[in-house]
Amino acid sequence: MLRNSNSKSKGGFAFGLGRILLVCVCVCVVPIEFGVVRVTEAEFFKPFNVTYDHRSLILDDKRRILISAGIHYPRATAEMWPDLIAKSKEGGADVIETYVFWNGHEPVRGQYNFEGRYDLVKFVKLVGSNGLYFFLRIGPYACAEWNFGGFPVWLRDIPGIEFRTNNAPFKEEMKRFVSKVVNLMKEEMLFSWQGGPIILLQIENEYGNIESSYGKGGKEYVKWAARMALSLGAGVPWVMCKQPDAPYEIIDTCNAYYCDGFKPNSRDKPTMWTENWDGWYTEWGGRLPHRRVEDLAFAVARFFQRGGSFQNYYMYFGGTNFGRTAGGPLQITSYDYDAPIDEYGLLSEPKWGHLKDLHAALKLCEPALVATDSPKYIKLGPKQEAHVYQANVHPEGLNLSLSEHPSICSAFLANIDEKRAATVTFRGQTYTLPPWSVSVLPDCSNTAFNTAKVRAQTSVKLVEFGLPLVSSVLPAQQLMHHNGISHISKSWMTTKEPINVWSKSSFTIEGIWEHLNVTKDQSDYLWYSTRIYVSDDDILFWKENDVHPKLTIDGVRDILRIFVNGQLIGSVVGHWVKVVQTLQFLPGYNDLMLLTQTVGLQNYGAFLEKDGAGIRGTIKLTGFKNGDIDLSKSSWTYQVGLQGEFLKFYSEENESTEWVELTPDVIPSMFTWYKTYFDVPGGTDPVALDLESMGKGQAWVNGHHIGRYWTLVSPKSGCEEVCDYRGEYNSDKCSTNCGKPTQTLYHVPRSWLRASNNLLVMLEEIGGNPFGISVKLHSATIICAQVSESYYPPLEKLVNSDLIGQEVHANNMMPEMHLRCQEGHIISSITFASFGTPGDSCQSFSRGNCHAPSSISIVSKACQGKRSCSIQISNSVFGGDPCQGVVKTLSVEARCTLPSRDGFFNFEALSSF
Repeated sequence: MLRNSNSKSKGGFAFGLGRILLVCVCVCVVPIEFGVVRVTEAEFFKPFNVTYDHRSLILDDKRRILISAGIHYPRATAEMWPDLIAKSKEGGADVIETYVFWNGHEPVRGQYNFEGRYDLVKFVKLVGSNGLYFFLRIGPYACAEWNFGGFPVWLRDIPGIEFRTNNAPFKEEMKRFVSKVVNLMKEEMLFSWQGGPIILLQIENEYGNIESSYGKGGKEYVKWAARMALSLGAGVPWVMCKQPDAPYEIIDTCNAYYCDGFKPNSRDKPTMWTENWDGWYTEWGGRLPHRRVEDLAFAVARFFQRGGSFQNYYMYFGGTNFGRTAGGPLQITSYDYDAPIDEYGLLSEPKWGHLKDLHAALKLCEPALVATDSPKYIKLGPKQEAHVYQANVHPEGLNLSLSEHPSICSAFLANIDEKRAATVTFRGQTYTLPPWSVSVLPDCSNTAFNTAKVRAQTSVKLVEFGLPLVSSVLPAQQLMHHNGISHISKSWMTTKEPINVWSKSSFTIEGIWEHLNVTKDQSDYLWYSTRIYVSDDDILFWKENDVHPKLTIDGVRDILRIFVNGQLIGSVVGHWVKVVQTLQFLPGYNDLMLLTQTVGLQNYGAFLEKDGAGIRGTIKLTGFKNGDIDLSKSSWTYQVGLQGEFLKFYSEENESTEWVELTPDVIPSMFTWYKTYFDVPGGTDPVALDLESMGKGQAWVNGHHIGRYWTLVSPKSGCEEVCDYRGEYNSDKCSTNCGKPTQTLYHVPRSWLRASNNLLVMLEEIGGNPFGISVKLHSATIICAQVSESYYPPLEKLVNSDLIGQEVHANNMMPEMHLRCQEGHIISSITFASFGTPGDSCQSFSRGNCHAPSSISIVSKACQGKRSCSIQISNSVFGGDPCQGVVKTLSVEARCTLPSRDGFFNFEALSSF
């Protein structure tokens, strides 16, 4: 058994959990019986029922404390899914969560798509095969910063329809799709009672935010949605998030940055957090939001401290808005969300690692948490408090020779003071709590984790220029190197997009039609064309009175471009903004062309079906001699989309276009198509295109639409040099990237690429320079860590079943530093190491007055040439105490590289993977 000790000691930590922790460890590491063996091809678990009480979800008659990881399957490729799921599981997740995206699954009414990135069945089965549970949020309204909130645009055209209210046409369509998804999951045997991983479903989504807009119809709709969902016989609980009036049979849940104060609307329901916003989304021209992991861990620990039982990270992996799936208005292609796994599938450290440690600590507490109906509250100070979970239970399945049933006890000590640390006394012991932190005590005695003390490494992700493969590449397709910059190609082909009506499908009609009513969202672009006659009297009137004709429009979204006689006169960007644009006409007939563009359809709010896009209200010409001209009643010719879209310029099969060679001295022009071929290096490092030299447009690689791009620059102000995690977070706190383009790198999944001759096609709208485009490799090149003697021992050792029944000595439970490169990379060098009192932070570490001379040699010997390593934080490891009476810290910075980067494969490094 574990040796009991109640004291911290210099150079180590004696973790005295004794009998109490032995019970806790055993319960936590023994999987529940249905979570181990896949019985048949269709059965991932032994079939089990899911119910709930006031404390938690109950899986197979066992209460559970569950950690869920949000992953939206269409925001990654199917080839990325296994790695994302595996990293979520390694990070401590029990559950994978996703929305269902109706417009992706039913792009045409009655025609379904469950293939490729939309192969939901495959995604659920991959989760189950990894031994994880699944939370399926059907909605079918998703929001999710997804185009039109996940609704298919054809839904607007159903006669008499009103979205998300007590409206018969909408309810019929909603029920049809929700039934389709539920029945598909049943057919594939994916619910828990069938041996599948699905334990939880959601109907509707954050409707409580807008319910009042619909009056009585909204209240009736909520009741109907609940009855409809329950009638489908899914056999697992349903939730509604942000829905205070959720019916009794439906669990209402919380979505927010903090949910520790949330309580459901019935004492019979558990406290659940369906969206813990661990970052935030980004809009074009905006700063990049970040949420420090110390605050995120604080929010999670507080939630479980105060009675929470289920928590889902939104997002655990954010991913990419490929194609035109980004929502609106103006949301960017990246959906990285500052998540624990980044857009490319790499771990974001220290966020992932620190949360992994938190999850391990919570799992140690799970037996006490589920055995207790509610915690005991103890006030420890003005802004300090404890919640204690203690119960006398007989832990099933343990072969213990105890004279009496043990008491299990876990506690959380919180300091919610934003500025000051506090020393508190709890059960006769003193604890120092950093500001804005929670300490987790799995045995009510020893601290296993504190949210403000980050032991996990920091990974610094760098982008490097990709080198061409050694292959028979045409000279016109080779990379070029100029002034130290590696460009994608020195040979580009180009063709112009006509600024006129070009298709037989165009039509002429009187009046201004709403953008979506015409495009059906088959394209971002809609052309409006009319002819204006300008008399000699008008010209004379303008000269004599020094006035100019103007175009006025009541409202426009998202982008309007105004052309007169084929020349761009002005552009407007905004969300239903008023337009007043001075025009220049010639005598006689003038062609006035308006181009409206969407940049993601509205994804949030009431009455989405009425929101629309393009032009709204009156449109007129002012300043004419005979008075204003109301163009709202004029004849307009409409053209949907661009010619290049219609002819599929981006397709590898397209051979009909008259492409010509682009020379570097050509002045960049608007609405131009470019194409070239490029190579990528081998390996597994994620690939991105650097499009900083471009303006605005869309890009395709080998026919795959990688998304919209735009080099809109963020404000110069609003970023903090030092981000203080203490205090409540909001999306404007800890922002970065001020004064720079919001997004310049665009993810190209490896599965979409070939080793050579990849076709890149660009549609440039405003005049970018394709010669500046480069291919970048995305990797965590630098890793750093700082671990002090005062930190806690690695939680992996506490949950290692090999320790059960063994004595664990204090010197085996000392703090440790863990370093790990991403898959395929090794630690090639240690660029800084100091055991003592080092200063500063990653990439700027400095030695302090106290330093062990052996630091770099000890760390290099332990780590160099390996993918991962660990170093114990103790005087003995570094040859003695370099400065007695001082708490020592080890700071390390290392570089990770590919083993074959120097041209020789490192077999020794491979053996350490």
